[in-house]
Amino acid sequence: MSSTVTHPFLDLAPLSAQHFAAIEARVARLLDTEQDVVIMQGEALLPLEGCIRGAARPGTTALNVITGPYGQTFGNWLRDCGADVVDLAVPFHTAVTADQVRQAFAEHPEIDFVSLVHAEAATGNTNPVAEIGEVVREHGALFMLDAVASVGAEPLLPDAWGVDLCVIGAQKAMGGPAGVSAVSVSERAWQRIAANPQAPRRSYLSLLDWKERWIDGGRKALLHAPAQLEMLALEACVERIETEGLDALMARHATAAAATRAGALALGGGLEPYVYEARDAAPVATTLRVPSGADASELVARALAADPVLPLVAGGGALAKEMIRVNHYGPDATRGVVHACLAALGAALTESGLTVDLEAARRAVTATWS
Repeated sequence: MSSTVTHPFLDLAPLSAQHFAAIEARVARLLDTEQDVVIMQGEALLPLEGCIRGAARPGTTALNVITGPYGQTFGNWLRDCGADVVDLAVPFHTAVTADQVRQAFAEHPEIDFVSLVHAEAATGNTNPVAEIGEVVREHGALFMLDAVASVGAEPLLPDAWGVDLCVIGAQKAMGGPAGVSAVSVSERAWQRIAANPQAPRRSYLSLLDWKERWIDGGRKALLHAPAQLEMLALEACVERIETEGLDALMARHATAAAATRAGALALGGGLEPYVYEARDAAPVATTLRVPSGADASELVARALAADPVLPLVAGGGALAKEMIRVNHYGPDATRGVVHACLAALGAALTESGLTVDLEAARRAVTATWS
């Protein structure tokens, strides 16, 4: 007679509504927010699309800031909702400024919604949200922020910055799971969504469902069966951040970024930071421009052949030939990982016939970290 094999991933007690709500409360503390926080049962694209489809409608004029590929996606969703979209696109090697946002409002005073990505891991830049938030507040527009790549890597203060919809994911700097995400929602965002007849209702995309059936009900009955493993992993990663300390975690990411940038410059071989100014560079990932005639995808493949676990990827789409991304986030925001990534890239450049200085790169990283 066969016996049932138990497994720690499979034989868990059900996740209660009370436990779910307690995890939401810990995420709210991480964001230092008094707004409602909803943990959604899917990767961060779920609440990002839910926010836009909830808030945008025909008659909406949206300022969509494009500093990377996610800004382009937001513009597509906004147009699909019938909104008039004003795209503010800046070169991917830089960041948008508050003055550029102010100028967009001056040219289009009818703007009532702003979508912005805080840090674009894909391009390696980060935007000055605090300053931009001031401008958005002056004009009374609703402010949506994609903070998936920035949370845990750099300061994120949705309440202080006037962010109405702040979406986070745990899979980058937080070092957690990809299968759950969260959004903080201001009272005026709830009002905007509730007044929108096009806002998703009785839908997996619906923020209103969570408000009406979960929050307004006292967080006593979940909408559907929770993603239990992901929720427990999210709780574990928040607990780990609480133990390390958020300031220490952000400092670790800032140091990893500075060390990678300094090490790449010292390495030579024609490798250069993709984001021109260090102040515009995201702490979560450093992007590097390969020398003329080299192919980023080929260099990454050579580097990974020697050590396949390194957090190195080539740029996406049109950037695949010219950009390398060092994803020094979460557990990879360490001196050892930065040293290993630059050593592997140096070896790949050497194989391509380029001259590098591995010792200079090592010294630069060590000096930055000390």
